[in-house]
Amino acid sequence: MAPFDGAQDRLCVGLTGGIGCGKSTVAGLFAEHGAGIIDTDAIAHRLTQPGGNAIAAIRAAFGDDYITAEGALDRTKMRGLIFSDAAAKQRLELILHPLILEQAKLQLHHLQDKPYIILAVPLLPESPAFRQLAQRVLVVDCDEHTQVSRVIGRSRMGEAEIRGIIAQQTPRAERLRIADDVIHNDAGLDSLAEQVTVLHVHYSAMQNKI
Repeated sequence: MAPFDGAQDRLCVGLTGGIGCGKSTVAGLFAEHGAGIIDTDAIAHRLTQPGGNAIAAIRAAFGDDYITAEGALDRTKMRGLIFSDAAAKQRLELILHPLILEQAKLQLHHLQDKPYIILAVPLLPESPAFRQLAQRVLVVDCDEHTQVSRVIGRSRMGEAEIRGIIAQQTPRAERLRIADDVIHNDAGLDSLAEQVTVLHVHYSAMQNKI
């Protein structure tokens, strides 16, 4: 995979996985080892909060019904729309993805003092522009039953809605096919931490060869 052609001499690892696989937990464990973290979900939330840079374009494309009284994106209403309307999903992505990519590149530039960088992108397999920023792809993997149980435990979504989201994401087999590294997240936090530590050593060694 071609590296980002900006002022970068840090190894950048693209972190991805399906909903409920534990991407945020894994990113947090890497952060404890000193890695630089770029979280595209966090960037998207900032862009769609009151006063966020994406709000005006979302309002123009979808109307006031999809903006809350406080001026933020109505995430519940928008989620319902984009999972039933592929064209609406594409419209939203055309607004958000260029803005997220711009912010990710800025953060990549500012994190050049870190040992290496973890770029967390849920849609990495289907996002060539983001894949070009990373030299490796790390997939956090678990079975679908575990995904559903975790999301039910942390949100108000029902099983049918969660399985619908999983069905629209990149298939598990395809994520694993593009992976350079895989973390298996079926056996608890201790196992997860051990796997992250092994990869931290590996990535640090790779960085030292750049």
